[in-house]
Amino acid sequence: MKARYRPGTGPVLVEVRDSWWDAPVQIRPATIDDLDRLLALNNAAVPAVNELSADEMAWFIDVAWCLLVAVPGPDPAGEPAALLVGLDGPGVPYASHNYAWFSERYERFLYVDRVVVDPSGFRMGIGRAFYEAFMATADGHGHLCAEVNTVPRNERSLAFHDAMGFADVGEQSDGATGKTVRMYAREL
Repeated sequence: MKARYRPGTGPVLVEVRDSWWDAPVQIRPATIDDLDRLLALNNAAVPAVNELSADEMAWFIDVAWCLLVAVPGPDPAGEPAALLVGLDGPGVPYASHNYAWFSERYERFLYVDRVVVDPSGFRMGIGRAFYEAFMATADGHGHLCAEVNTVPRNERSLAFHDAMGFADVGEQSDGATGKTVRMYAREL
Protein backbone atom coordinates (compact mmCIF):
# COMPACT_ATOMS: atom_id res chain seq x y z
CA MET A 1 0.00 0.00 0.00
CA LYS A 2 1.29 3.46 -0.86
CA ALA A 3 1.70 6.19 1.73
CA ARG A 4 -1.45 8.03 2.67
CA TYR A 5 -0.59 11.55 3.75
CA ARG A 6 -3.06 11.93 6.55
CA PRO A 7 -3.13 15.27 8.32
CA GLY A 8 -0.59 15.45 11.10
CA THR A 9 1.46 12.46 9.94
CA GLY A 10 4.97 12.22 8.72
CA PRO A 11 7.77 14.61 7.94
CA VAL A 12 8.17 17.08 5.10
CA LEU A 13 7.29 15.41 1.82
CA VAL A 14 8.86 17.77 -0.68
CA GLU A 15 11.10 20.80 -0.68
CA VAL A 16 10.31 23.04 -3.65
CA ARG A 17 13.00 25.35 -4.98
CA ASP A 18 12.30 27.71 -7.85
CA SER A 19 14.84 29.81 -9.73
CA TRP A 20 12.59 32.85 -9.23
CA TRP A 21 12.42 32.43 -5.46
CA ASP A 22 15.34 32.51 -3.04
CA ALA A 23 13.86 30.49 -0.17
CA PRO A 24 12.66 26.88 -0.31
CA VAL A 25 9.03 25.90 0.24
CA GLN A 26 8.27 22.87 2.43
CA ILE A 27 5.30 20.63 1.51
CA ARG A 28 4.02 18.66 4.51
CA PRO A 29 0.83 17.09 5.86
CA ALA A 30 -1.46 19.54 7.66
CA THR A 31 -2.04 19.31 11.39
CA ILE A 32 -4.94 20.46 13.53
CA ASP A 33 -2.64 23.29 14.64
CA ASP A 34 -2.90 24.65 11.07
CA LEU A 35 -6.72 24.93 11.25
CA ASP A 36 -7.01 28.70 11.71
CA ARG A 37 -4.53 29.44 8.91
CA LEU A 38 -6.16 26.90 6.56
CA LEU A 39 -9.53 28.52 7.15
CA ALA A 40 -8.13 32.02 6.52
CA LEU A 41 -6.39 30.90 3.30
CA ASN A 42 -9.49 29.12 2.06
CA ASN A 43 -11.93 31.94 2.77
CA ALA A 44 -9.63 34.57 1.24
CA ALA A 45 -9.82 32.60 -2.03
CA VAL A 46 -13.64 32.77 -2.41
CA PRO A 47 -15.16 32.57 -5.11
CA ALA A 48 -12.45 30.29 -6.58
CA VAL A 49 -13.38 27.88 -3.74
CA ASN A 50 -16.43 27.68 -1.50
CA GLU A 51 -16.28 29.40 1.87
CA LEU A 52 -15.88 27.03 4.82
CA SER A 53 -16.63 27.21 8.53
CA ALA A 54 -14.10 26.05 11.12
CA ASP A 55 -16.15 22.86 11.61
CA GLU A 56 -16.12 22.15 7.86
CA MET A 57 -12.35 22.61 7.63
CA ALA A 58 -11.87 20.41 10.71
CA TRP A 59 -14.01 17.77 8.96
CA PHE A 60 -11.63 17.84 5.99
CA ILE A 61 -8.67 17.45 8.34
CA ASP A 62 -10.41 14.38 9.78
CA VAL A 63 -11.50 12.63 6.54
CA ALA A 64 -9.00 13.74 3.88
CA TRP A 65 -6.98 11.08 2.11
CA CYS A 66 -4.33 13.77 1.73
CA LEU A 67 -4.33 17.28 3.21
CA LEU A 68 -1.11 19.10 2.42
CA VAL A 69 0.25 22.54 3.22
CA ALA A 70 3.11 24.53 1.74
CA VAL A 71 5.28 26.50 4.13
CA PRO A 72 7.72 29.10 2.78
CA GLY A 73 11.25 28.99 4.12
CA PRO A 74 13.37 26.27 5.63
CA ASP A 75 11.19 25.62 8.73
CA PRO A 76 8.29 23.22 7.99
CA ALA A 77 6.62 24.29 11.26
CA GLY A 78 6.05 27.80 9.87
CA GLU A 79 2.77 29.32 8.75
CA PRO A 80 1.25 27.69 5.64
CA ALA A 81 0.91 29.76 2.46
CA ALA A 82 -1.05 27.11 0.53
CA LEU A 83 -3.20 24.02 0.99
CA LEU A 84 -4.48 21.01 -0.96
CA VAL A 85 -7.47 18.96 0.20
CA GLY A 86 -7.53 15.55 -1.48
CA LEU A 87 -10.19 12.89 -1.03
CA ASP A 88 -10.48 9.23 -1.95
CA GLY A 89 -13.47 8.22 -3.99
CA PRO A 90 -16.07 7.07 -4.06
CA GLY A 91 -17.30 6.58 -0.53
CA VAL A 92 -16.63 9.76 1.42
CA PRO A 93 -19.91 11.04 2.92
CA TYR A 94 -19.46 14.45 1.31
CA ALA A 95 -22.43 16.53 0.12
CA SER A 96 -20.66 17.89 -2.97
CA HIS A 97 -22.34 17.81 -6.39
CA ASN A 98 -18.91 17.68 -8.03
CA TYR A 99 -17.61 14.80 -5.89
CA ALA A 100 -20.89 12.97 -6.58
CA TRP A 101 -20.45 13.56 -10.34
CA PHE A 102 -17.08 11.78 -10.30
CA SER A 103 -18.41 9.08 -7.95
CA GLU A 104 -21.08 8.19 -10.51
CA ARG A 105 -18.51 7.83 -13.30
CA TYR A 106 -15.31 6.43 -11.79
CA GLU A 107 -14.84 3.20 -9.85
CA ARG A 108 -11.83 4.35 -7.81
CA PHE A 109 -10.31 7.82 -7.96
CA LEU A 110 -8.46 10.53 -6.10
CA TYR A 111 -10.28 13.86 -5.96
CA VAL A 112 -8.78 17.31 -5.55
CA ASP A 113 -11.44 19.14 -3.60
CA ARG A 114 -9.53 22.39 -3.38
CA VAL A 115 -6.14 23.96 -3.82
CA VAL A 116 -5.52 27.41 -2.40
CA VAL A 117 -2.25 29.27 -2.84
CA ASP A 118 -1.71 32.69 -1.29
CA PRO A 119 -0.80 35.16 -4.07
CA SER A 120 2.69 35.46 -2.54
CA GLY A 121 3.20 31.81 -3.54
CA PHE A 122 2.08 32.04 -7.18
CA ARG A 123 4.51 30.73 -9.82
CA MET A 124 6.67 28.86 -7.30
CA GLY A 125 5.79 25.30 -8.34
CA ILE A 126 3.58 24.69 -5.30
CA GLY A 127 0.56 23.48 -7.28
CA ARG A 128 2.64 21.01 -9.30
CA ALA A 129 4.38 19.76 -6.12
CA PHE A 130 1.00 19.30 -4.40
CA TYR A 131 -0.40 17.31 -7.31
CA GLU A 132 2.70 15.15 -7.63
CA ALA A 133 2.67 14.36 -3.89
CA PHE A 134 -1.06 13.56 -4.05
CA MET A 135 -0.67 11.33 -7.13
CA ALA A 136 2.11 9.45 -5.30
CA THR A 137 -0.53 8.26 -2.79
CA ALA A 138 -2.51 6.42 -5.47
CA ASP A 139 -3.22 2.85 -4.39
CA GLY A 140 -5.38 1.25 -7.05
CA HIS A 141 -6.93 4.59 -8.00
CA GLY A 142 -7.42 4.92 -11.75
CA HIS A 143 -7.74 8.69 -12.07
CA LEU A 144 -6.97 11.98 -10.42
CA CYS A 145 -10.11 14.12 -10.71
CA ALA A 146 -10.71 17.83 -10.21
CA GLU A 147 -13.09 20.56 -11.29
CA VAL A 148 -12.36 24.17 -12.15
CA ASN A 149 -14.75 27.11 -12.29
CA THR A 150 -15.64 28.38 -15.74
CA VAL A 151 -18.35 30.66 -14.26
CA PRO A 152 -16.85 32.62 -12.58
CA ARG A 153 -13.84 31.83 -14.74
CA ASN A 154 -10.61 30.71 -13.08
CA GLU A 155 -8.08 31.14 -15.91
CA ARG A 156 -5.06 30.35 -13.74
CA SER A 157 -6.48 26.97 -12.67
CA LEU A 158 -7.79 26.09 -16.14
CA ALA A 159 -4.33 26.69 -17.64
CA PHE A 160 -2.67 24.72 -14.82
CA HIS A 161 -4.85 21.63 -15.35
CA ASP A 162 -4.38 21.76 -19.10
CA ALA A 163 -0.58 21.98 -18.62
CA MET A 164 -0.66 19.06 -16.16
CA GLY A 165 -2.21 16.77 -18.79
CA PHE A 166 -5.77 16.60 -17.51
CA ALA A 167 -8.55 15.71 -19.94
CA ASP A 168 -11.79 17.68 -20.07
CA VAL A 169 -14.41 15.03 -19.20
CA GLY A 170 -17.53 17.15 -18.71
CA GLU A 171 -19.18 20.24 -17.36
CA GLN A 172 -21.65 20.84 -14.58
CA SER A 173 -23.70 23.85 -13.49
CA ASP A 174 -25.18 24.57 -10.10
CA GLY A 175 -28.26 26.77 -10.30
CA ALA A 176 -28.18 27.46 -6.56
CA THR A 177 -24.71 29.04 -6.65
CA GLY A 178 -24.64 30.20 -10.27
CA LYS A 179 -21.31 28.41 -10.76
CA THR A 180 -20.32 26.26 -13.73
CA VAL A 181 -17.32 23.96 -13.55
CA ARG A 182 -15.24 22.00 -16.04
CA MET A 183 -14.67 18.43 -14.90
CA TYR A 184 -11.12 17.15 -15.35
CA ALA A 185 -9.55 13.68 -15.04
CA ARG A 186 -6.03 12.40 -15.47
CA GLU A 187 -5.17 8.72 -15.68
CA LEU A 188 -2.85 7.49 -12.95
